[in-house]
This record gives sequence, C-alpha cells and structure tokens, in this order.
Amino acid sequence: MGEGTTGTSAAPSDDRGHAAPRFELLGPLRAFRDGTELPLGPPKQRAVLAVLLLQEDRPLSYEGLVEAVWGGTPPVHVRNLVQKYVSGLRRALGPGGPELSWTGAGYRLTGADITDLRERRRLVDGALAARDAGDIRRAVELAGRAEELWRGEFAEGLHAPYLAAERLRWAEKRLTVLEGRLAGEIELGRSFEYVHELVRLVAAHPLRERLTELLMLALCHAGRPTDALTAYEAARKRLAEALGADPGPALRSLHQRILRQDPDLLPLPPVPVP
Repeated sequence: MGEGTTGTSAAPSDDRGHAAPRFELLGPLRAFRDGTELPLGPPKQRAVLAVLLLQEDRPLSYEGLVEAVWGGTPPVHVRNLVQKYVSGLRRALGPGGPELSWTGAGYRLTGADITDLRERRRLVDGALAARDAGDIRRAVELAGRAEELWRGEFAEGLHAPYLAAERLRWAEKRLTVLEGRLAGEIELGRSFEYVHELVRLVAAHPLRERLTELLMLALCHAGRPTDALTAYEAARKRLAEALGADPGPALRSLHQRILRQDPDLLPLPPVPVP
C-alpha cells in the first residue's frame, strides 16, 4: 500500500496575505482558497491542471502534456488550446501560488498542496504501522478514515488518457486499503457486521480473489462454513469461465481448511472495546 503524489504539507501565503489554494483529487477535481471553491474552467482545462498536479513539481514537456491530455490524435489547433488553458489556469489560480511556469524542460506547476492525497498517505502509512505493531483496532480506524476521504472516482469526470490510467491505479489502491480494513474487522470478531458488505463487494469485483477469501473467512467466523464453501464454488466457476483458471493458492488453502474443519475458523468472539 505504498503511496505517492502528496503535494506539499501546508498552504503558504504570499507577502500580500493571499493563501495558496488547496487541491483535492479523490473525486472531482476541486480547489479551495480560504474555504471558497475556485472556478477552474472547462473540462479540458481542468484535465490539464490534474495532469500537472500529478507531476509533483516535475516539468512536463509540451509533447508529454498533449499526449497525456489528448492521446495520439490531438485536435489540429492543440498548441493554441494548450496556451489557452495554461493562461486560463494562471488566472484561475491567481496570486499566492502555486506557480505555473514554462521551463526549458516543459510546463511546471510548483507549490501545489493536494490535501486529500497528502492526508490519505498519512492515514494509510499510520494504518500500516499500527498493523505492524499489532494494534489492529487502530489500523482499522485509520484505514476507515482514509476511505472517508473519497468523494467518487479519482479525478472523476475528466477525460484524458493519462487520467484514465491514474484512475485505474487509484482504484486498485482504494481496494487494497479496503481489503486491509475488512481483514482487520474480521480479526476483531466483527464478521457478522461485514458479511453483507463483502457479498456486495464480491458481486462488484467477481474476479478479485482476496475479496472472496475475506467473504469466506467472515462466513466461517460467523458460523456459516457451508455458505463459505458455496462462495468458493461460485468463485471457482467465475474464474474458470472468465479466465480459464483455477483459484489461486490462498483460496484453495482456505477451502481445504474449511473442509478439514480447522478450529481456527470457528466463530470469533468480538474483541472487547477498551
């Protein structure tokens, strides 16, 4: 669950007292200055901004920007469009930064604070550290707070090849953290509470074996081993039909443990709240 793309850690102001805007990408792209949302312009201009934000202060060449936003078939007047959108972003961001400049290496956006990505990284890192220290309750709490930062899909509504790839990458990150939280909830004896959520998630991601594994564990710890075996068989059929593959070793091992009536899969008492 290593994280990247965090921005700076504070919102500075210039010598005239203008606060720098804070950006959010875990959902539709938004920017705020002093609590007021900034108008960022039309969708392609916003896509240019999102791409530059994700460079983390690194310059991006003109050709790289065009490829990221329009792909291999840009419009005829794309150079004029790039200049138009860059000028529009400079006006929208206004005084106080971040600075959008042209360097010999390309366009560079410096001093941008992507607050939700920064906060998410802090929470996910904290959850991992808590789990490593054996504090499952704290790990679950922090992972849950990281999930609450999401307002929709990553850079939702912005259409650009680079952002489409980033959207897939961040969807994977989101699911990985969710799986970690649900594993912790099961360890804390809360299987009854999360069986329905896991059923929904397996339906939404039918080929994701880790979610099926967690559903099977939750069903066993909720005293429903027969339903866990049914969930395994359904997953086996889905994988065979979609991929021509058998379940992976984790699912197969859990299936065998259920058949052997492994005592470690008996219902778990809830961990008492301190």
